[in-house]
Amino acid sequence: MDSRVIAELILHLGRIASGDGLVAGLTPGQWAILRYFTRANRFSRTPSAFAAFHGTTRGTASQAIKSLVAQGFLMQTQSETDGRSVRLDLTDKARAIIANDPIEALVRATDALPPGVRGAFSHTLQRVLGQVVLETGKPLFGTCENCAHFEDDGCCKDGLAAYGCGFLNEPLMDEELDQLCVNFASDRSGPPRTPGVGVT
Repeated sequence: MDSRVIAELILHLGRIASGDGLVAGLTPGQWAILRYFTRANRFSRTPSAFAAFHGTTRGTASQAIKSLVAQGFLMQTQSETDGRSVRLDLTDKARAIIANDPIEALVRATDALPPGVRGAFSHTLQRVLGQVVLETGKPLFGTCENCAHFEDDGCCKDGLAAYGCGFLNEPLMDEELDQLCVNFASDRSGPPRTPGVGVT
């Protein structure tokens, strides 16, 4: 198949899956924000991290995020480590509607693929993503398990956690290993794994 056709199919899928109108009262852009903060780890739940992930300016991201805070979908708290920054988390109101995310149609279509095909598809898309990131200079987000900073030898603080982030010198919990991180470095063997999509 022609490479341009493949690129256009990817773009078309993204447009369709993002929705073209209000779903549960939210625009496609607002859904993109909630989707990001659902998947981001505690180190990456900031306006600047979302702006980097979504390829937009910090000002644009901040304005869009403020609207969701005002509507009660996001909760803003001061960072415990940096008084100049804030951390954003989904509220119960947001969690109650997250199943209505327009992208769920694409998730169901992907779930319908045989496991082997799904794994190969994920691996291929990650390779394409890596090449695009290399050419455009955009940051590559990924998960802990495929990150160069990931420590899994039980050497974390006081031995209380089996995993840790070598970049931030912080322990990691099991549930954090499959979340997106702004500090991801792709030097570890294997492609970065998209949360919810296993590589078989």
